[in-house]
Amino acid sequence: MDDCVAIGLFRHGVTKANSKKQFCGWTDVPLSEEGRAALKVPAADYEWIVTSDLLRCRQTASLFWPHPQTLSCKLREFHFGEWEGKTHLELEHSPSYQRWLQDYFLPVPGGDSYASFAKRVEEGFRDVLDTMEKRNIRRAALVTHGGVIRHLLSVWAPEAKSFEEWTSENGQGYELSGSLADMRRGKRCTSLQAVPLMAKKNG
Repeated sequence: MDDCVAIGLFRHGVTKANSKKQFCGWTDVPLSEEGRAALKVPAADYEWIVTSDLLRCRQTASLFWPHPQTLSCKLREFHFGEWEGKTHLELEHSPSYQRWLQDYFLPVPGGDSYASFAKRVEEGFRDVLDTMEKRNIRRAALVTHGGVIRHLLSVWAPEAKSFEEWTSENGQGYELSGSLADMRRGKRCTSLQAVPLMAKKNG
């Protein structure tokens, strides 16, 4: 098809917060040394690189592509509010946390609800699609967060699966392909493939 485009969705590398299993949405942490080392592998080339404005995403993008980055605060992770920097063990006796575990559509104290998060992320992705149309860009990469990628896949991936059915590991990615016009109309893409960004371990 004439307007076929490819959009890579890549999750940032490992941070110390990831290793400690802390909730880390809007907290602006850097990649860990382990995370940086694991990502020093060539990645596919793209015409345009868009990243969440948070440091861990900007650092990840810089390890792969020399291109200037376009920053988007709309592609930030879910904002965990009062739970930022805390772990499940620290929160497990909190009534509001227990309610949220039963229904993640409930708002987090001082942070996002799933609805506010989804609205922001979809707006950010549509901004990307609109710019690709205006600038005739056929290959773009988004470096963002696990929650963002899982939500985008739930809306635009070829296979209809819910947020919780998708996975997004640090340093891994997907590439969506399909008609730009269709995707701008909210239709699902026609192809999805996994794009590893880290060297395979021996064995």
